[in-house]
Amino acid sequence: MKVRKAVIPAAGLGTRFLPATKAMAKEMLPIVDKPTIQFIVEEALASGIEDILIVTGKSKRPIEDHFDANVELESNLKSKNKTDLLKLVEETTGIRLFFVRQSYPKGLGDAVLHARSFVGNEPFVVMLGDDLMQSEVPLTKQLMDNYEQTSASTIAVMQVPHEDTSKYGIIDPEALIDDTTYSVKHFVEKPSPEKAPSDLAIIGRYLLTPQIFDILENQEPGAGNEIQLTDAIETLNKTQRVFAKRFEGIRHDVGDKFGFLKTSIEYGLEHPEVKDNLKPYLYQLVEEMKASDARNDNTND
Repeated sequence: MKVRKAVIPAAGLGTRFLPATKAMAKEMLPIVDKPTIQFIVEEALASGIEDILIVTGKSKRPIEDHFDANVELESNLKSKNKTDLLKLVEETTGIRLFFVRQSYPKGLGDAVLHARSFVGNEPFVVMLGDDLMQSEVPLTKQLMDNYEQTSASTIAVMQVPHEDTSKYGIIDPEALIDDTTYSVKHFVEKPSPEKAPSDLAIIGRYLLTPQIFDILENQEPGAGNEIQLTDAIETLNKTQRVFAKRFEGIRHDVGDKFGFLKTSIEYGLEHPEVKDNLKPYLYQLVEEMKASDARNDNTND
């Protein structure tokens, strides 16, 4: 069966970005000039996804507005012949987007469960907004290609520093099926470094069969007293094969302030409107920091 649908959970409170996210959706914070959630939607479309469900929550209405038409703005840009800006605005309309609200923040597993009626009896992709992926073939498309070969759930993973395993779901790999695909013995949610079975972490792209919904419906709360998707995948793996696909592109983690700033700079260095000014500015900043350090060293001597 063809994979046609994607689910983007976007109901989190965004507490790591307070106070900016007190009245603003975290997913609308821009990388230079594009909201983070638009990168996710673009990856889905580039992978051949046809229908997208965004699971929202309180203060998330701007996400719906962003992907809706803005007749007044479009008319204004047309009248002023600002065709380049008009094209940017029109890129976010005409997409088959659907929305459902998660009223209570019960965890990622609960957010995915809200997609049950949307997904029906089809395989589907879950795409998390904290991870922006860069690769020649979109990561979501890689998972979809795997599904065509295996008809099984496939989870994207990437090697992380061992001391960071407590931040991720971690796989216990069983065997390497091909150059980048593993069969998996266990999926473990946020193990301590001492207990982590590997350094291969789940990185925010999941291709799942619809049987996951029956498991999520009966799933007991796990880490953080929330319904954990990783725990449900571990249960699914006991009755169906679940594979892990190692991602070899570039992953940008925009889930915390430092990762967000790094990503903004890296994208800025490629952005046609700012790259020519940003690069010399960064060089200048580095030279000023070196000079400041040298002055401090001389003062301490």
